Amino acid sequence: MKKILITGANSYIGTAFENYISKYDNLYEVDTLDMLCASWRERSFADYDAILHVAGIAHRKETPENAQLYFDINRDLALEVAKKAKADGVKHFVFLSSMSVYGTDTGEITADTVPSPTSNYGKSKLEAEKLLSEIETDNFKIAMLRPPMVYGKDCRGNFQLMLKLIKKSPVFPYINNKRSMISINNLCSFVKLIIDGSHSGVFFPQNREYVNTLDMAKIIAKSLNKHVLFSRLLGLCVKILIPFVSKAKKAFGSLTYKNLEQFDFCYCEESFSDSVTNSI
Repeated sequence: MKKILITGANSYIGTAFENYISKYDNLYEVDTLDMLCASWRERSFADYDAILHVAGIAHRKETPENAQLYFDINRDLALEVAKKAKADGVKHFVFLSSMSVYGTDTGEITADTVPSPTSNYGKSKLEAEKLLSEIETDNFKIAMLRPPMVYGKDCRGNFQLMLKLIKKSPVFPYINNKRSMISINNLCSFVKLIIDGSHSGVFFPQNREYVNTLDMAKIIAKSLNKHVLFSRLLGLCVKILIPFVSKAKKAFGSLTYKNLEQFDFCYCEESFSDSVTNSI
């Protein structure tokens, strides 16, 4: 039996992984540790085979006042947890990073793309990766995951905005794009694969198929039994706005990982259509 400690209680991905792995009840034992209370430092990690570190700050408006908080939590806390895990004899540390380390809203990200984050969120995640890599050894392997947008039932972020828009509006832009995304179920399957194999390195989990925002909107509308007019005129207007409006870029621009797949999508348990339907 493999013992896993999730550091970061009540996080969306941590909770989802705990629920996902519970179906393998005889193969894994999972505990969750709240990082908000300083008493976690007194907890021994010695009995665990792997740490899944998901504690972090995201999905909030960045301001000068909260800038340091990103680095305190996303970078410094991650490093402190990893150092403790290493000192306590844990062999494997899995760190949840982000596609945001690349600092772009549109285009293709390849093996030659140099990370250049623009947000405090992306900067803090990249700095954490660099510091973690410095403490990695043959006996302390580190896996750093850079997922694109994660969506699933009750998730936060752009998927919920799209869901609300389709519920409230009778019109949606007709515009085709390609985006790397991953459903929460497929991400949990990927994390299991990483832990099972004690893999180390930088990883780029994504759905088998690139996501077309228009297709996602159509599946949502159908699942809600909502009649929506997909307007080409509105799509043209949005297309004009994409280069100038950040929110338009994130929702309707194209942004993909290209030729970065390490495991031939064997972890993708849900089809795109099913994953969207299951997320509503």
